[in-house]
Amino acid sequence: MSIMERMMGLMMERMSKEDKETMMDSMMGKFFADITPEEKQKMMAEMMPKMMEGMNMMEMMPKMMGMMCGDGGDGSSGMQGMMGKMMGSGSGHQMQEMMLTTMMPNCIQMMLPAIDAEKRGEVATGIVSALVEKGTAGMSHEQRTAFRKTLDEALKQKA
Repeated sequence: MSIMERMMGLMMERMSKEDKETMMDSMMGKFFADITPEEKQKMMAEMMPKMMEGMNMMEMMPKMMGMMCGDGGDGSSGMQGMMGKMMGSGSGHQMQEMMLTTMMPNCIQMMLPAIDAEKRGEVATGIVSALVEKGTAGMSHEQRTAFRKTLDEALKQKA
């Protein structure tokens, strides 16, 4: 263990939760200043499982989704606004992609087995419907066909 790790460990032990949050807020900009968006995305993907250890995702997801919408759903406040700033863009498109490719599949893997077997089909239908409807928005006929073919192939592989 390095000297820095030992020093941080001692310092963190003595700090209150509020002090840790204040320090994290003030240091985040400095910490991420010279890290590329790609490096930030990789770091987030690696940190997410550690951050979620011991959490009841059935309780947390509704709260997290509310935070991500912020007060007006415009991404300027709440979790999405903070993550957009942290990821180096106001729009948060990289964060949205990371959430869809990493967080959502992990959430489904963790939560779906906890749902009654009789209700899983209904839940899965809602997820697949959203994938088809929103996933094909703004696409040409050819793009929609290719997208649906990709989904069909994924379903056949897992069957």
